[in-house]
Amino acid sequence: QVQLVESGGGLVQAGGSLRLSCEASGSIFRVNTMGWYRQAPGNERELVAIVTSGGSTIYADSVKGRFTISRDNAKNTVSLQMNSLKPEDTAVYYCNAAGYTDDYIRAPFISWGQGTQVTVSS
Repeated sequence: QVQLVESGGGLVQAGGSLRLSCEASGSIFRVNTMGWYRQAPGNERELVAIVTSGGSTIYADSVKGRFTISRDNAKNTVSLQMNSLKPEDTAVYYCNAAGYTDDYIRAPFISWGQGTQVTVSS
């Protein structure tokens, strides 16, 4: 079992900044990718940003230049610095991690955090 615990989020005015953090723990052998997704009411969950263990990143077009994803491989943590926030960034943000567990068969895992609310007021 791999658990993800998120922190951060909250209410901020448009143009402001927030930082989300997430830590993976449990039976981890290796975490390949870590990332953030978001889901606004009535919408499907969408990718915000992901980062590989090698440091390669992918961002949604809507957040490029405003959000920065980073990770600490030694601590199995990932953070999302969100600047110049817009009301359309309002959503529940979910941490995601994928990799392999440390059981004897090195089973793959994909885990999600419980979600944290980000609300941007205009």
